[in-house]
Amino acid sequence: MKNKTYRNQSEKSLKRTITKMVPAVMTALIATALGFISLYTSPVPMIQDFGKMLTVGMVVSFFVGLFLLIPILFTRDHFFGSKQKKADMEKGEGKADRLLDKFTKYLIKLRWLIILLAIVTASLGIWVDTETGVETDVESFMPQDDQALGDIHKLRDVIGTTDQVSIVYEGEDVVNAEIMTWVDRVSESLNDEFSEVVDTKSITTAVKQMNDGELPEEGDWGSHLEDMPSEQAKLLINEEHTQGVINIGIKHLESEPLQEFLNALAAFLEENEVADVETTVTGKSVLDVEMISALTSGRYQMTLLGMGLVFLGLLLIYRHPVKAFIPLVPIILIVGWSGAAMYLLDINYTPLTATLGALIIGIGTEFTVLIMERYYEEREKGNSAEIAIRISNQKIGKAIFTSALTTIGGFSALLISDFVILSNFGLMTLINISLALFSTIVVMPAILIIFDRFVKIKARKEVQVG
Repeated sequence: MKNKTYRNQSEKSLKRTITKMVPAVMTALIATALGFISLYTSPVPMIQDFGKMLTVGMVVSFFVGLFLLIPILFTRDHFFGSKQKKADMEKGEGKADRLLDKFTKYLIKLRWLIILLAIVTASLGIWVDTETGVETDVESFMPQDDQALGDIHKLRDVIGTTDQVSIVYEGEDVVNAEIMTWVDRVSESLNDEFSEVVDTKSITTAVKQMNDGELPEEGDWGSHLEDMPSEQAKLLINEEHTQGVINIGIKHLESEPLQEFLNALAAFLEENEVADVETTVTGKSVLDVEMISALTSGRYQMTLLGMGLVFLGLLLIYRHPVKAFIPLVPIILIVGWSGAAMYLLDINYTPLTATLGALIIGIGTEFTVLIMERYYEEREKGNSAEIAIRISNQKIGKAIFTSALTTIGGFSALLISDFVILSNFGLMTLINISLALFSTIVVMPAILIIFDRFVKIKARKEVQVG
């Protein structure tokens, strides 16, 4: 008789999980995926791929849980339930449940103070976040005792530079006296004009080395180019004589001063332009600046876009603006707290930490949606707002706490990385997951009760529970 009762309870639990929990998790999954979509808007392929893999991982986890984990748990409880498990079911609430219930009662009493402190601290965090620095020197991301990095520094000491910028100039015929004179003038002037320039190489500097330091006469350019080794000439001018390049060796600069140099170089070329010649500043250093700028400067846009997409997605699901907005309130707070943490810990933004906004939205939204879903489920049963949030924190809070701990354990592996960029990313991810847990368990109850008056519930009959 007991076995039959236990099996019936297992079947009821399975049905309840499929009908109640799966839709809630599906809603959280959609909201999380929408938050990660903001990563797809990054112009940097590595960030786009990061967002894609996060989304794929979530979808795979959901279906594995639905079609593998749930059947395994049902099979265990239905056919292999032990006496201890039966006793646990009959026992009801455990110590953790009672502790969460007691804790939630205090949170409800202090809800206005909690909201006030949360808003003030988050606002301060958003303000100081604007003062947080941006680490743009790619070499600083590497282990500073790495042999390869040491070799780069030695090479830089010997030859003066390992970084280069190129000026590509184009025209119908770049081998004529006027353009060659312009190339020579630019090549010579760059060393005097910019302290960042170490040396310059162009077709004129190569020809002058072959002509005792003098430029050839107007009609001698062809013969000098023919005398030059073809492999050397190809590095400075094409065979059709329609394109040439001035290679500029520069000192090692971080992204911001490098960007200033590139802007000044562009202005210099505009002031010293020559007719029928188009110039383009290019090279690996230019690409590095563009990449770092795209990764770091767009972090606010990615965060706002992610929040906007999550709000629109939840609005389509719930068809209620307040219910769509409630899960985002803790996320906004976490964004502020995260900025404050980076400022206080003196951690600069990097290409990886610039994506933290999207991660906060993804991880935090999942937690807040699950709590909210359970809250309104209890409200529809007729429970009061306070009773509903106590039950929600009891039943869902423990699962969220466990999920947060396992996620923290996974990201903790990044802390031991020799690469500063990875260890800082791991540290900030751990902090943000902890903040998401805190915001969901501590702040979300106050938010739900305060916004409860704006959401109409079908059943309003009060049921006194516990």
